[in-house]
Amino acid sequence: MITTEGITSAHAGGRALSRKLHLLMCENRRWQEIVGLTTVAELNTAVREGYASEVILVTEALQERKLAKVASEIKQLGTRLVMLAGPSSSGKTTTAKRLAVQLSAEGLWPVSISMDDYFLDRELTPRDEKGEYDFECLGALNVPLFNEHLNALLAGETVELPKYDFHTGKNIPSGRKLQLTPEHVLIVEGIHALNPDLTRDVPEECKFLLYVSALTTIQLDSERRISTSDNRLLRRIVRDSKFRNYSATETIHRWPSVRAGEEKWIFPFQDNADMMVNSALIYELAVFRPHVEPLLRQVPPDTYEGSEARRLLQLLEGFEPIPDKQIPLTSLVREFLGGSTFDY
Repeated sequence: MITTEGITSAHAGGRALSRKLHLLMCENRRWQEIVGLTTVAELNTAVREGYASEVILVTEALQERKLAKVASEIKQLGTRLVMLAGPSSSGKTTTAKRLAVQLSAEGLWPVSISMDDYFLDRELTPRDEKGEYDFECLGALNVPLFNEHLNALLAGETVELPKYDFHTGKNIPSGRKLQLTPEHVLIVEGIHALNPDLTRDVPEECKFLLYVSALTTIQLDSERRISTSDNRLLRRIVRDSKFRNYSATETIHRWPSVRAGEEKWIFPFQDNADMMVNSALIYELAVFRPHVEPLLRQVPPDTYEGSEARRLLQLLEGFEPIPDKQIPLTSLVREFLGGSTFDY
């Protein structure tokens, strides 16, 4: 009933759907039953009849309950390092921040570091087949230093964290020092977080691996599904316009390359996760519609990007818009719309 990267990508070519993704999909179906809708028509009825707010609140509560379960599991295991990965626009950053809140509620002290600060100096970065810098590959990171710092932190030592300057392409001293106490939980978020080669020198028992997916939880109707990739692309178009000054044309143009990187660096490692979280919200495309439609209409029509824009516009036409003022300030949707309680 639900499309997933696991079906369309990582498990393509005749491979069976993994048990972990299957369980996540089963959980999503239970959530649909709780919310009481599965199709766009049913969501539209909720909007027209005035109970969309209830759908939103229950959906958000279900996600929060799942993150509370993850935090409880981390505490019970006594794990002090959480490695969090997921594909583009899956909501990794908000998931990490909401998980931190739940860990705090468990009496733990969450702290995060950025994997981006472990980029190698630009001239040392590997190049792809086109001769361009390949910032997506694992070789773009200073893996030995990353492992050295993680082990030092887990041993209670003080570490001065690096800082990567994206303007100069250089790694510079940050002046930020970090020391972990037994109550601290270190959260590291990034595309390679589930790749065992990233943390090859860190003992397995020290790590909790979390995968954030975005398995679309609503269907056009009983027969037609909505692509998970489209869901994430629409998120990214809105975010790139609001916060990165990219047009919808530019975002759509980059999307095939982004997807190719996911196939290579993310999906093959998703089954390594100890737990999986689905960030997709059953109501979100209705919220994104008023924001993304004007952006898609600006895409030049006689191009590949234009044909993709028309296809996405046709998808969105079926949704009754939901005003974003109804969305909680802690919602994952706010990562893409703005107005979040969290800092990004």
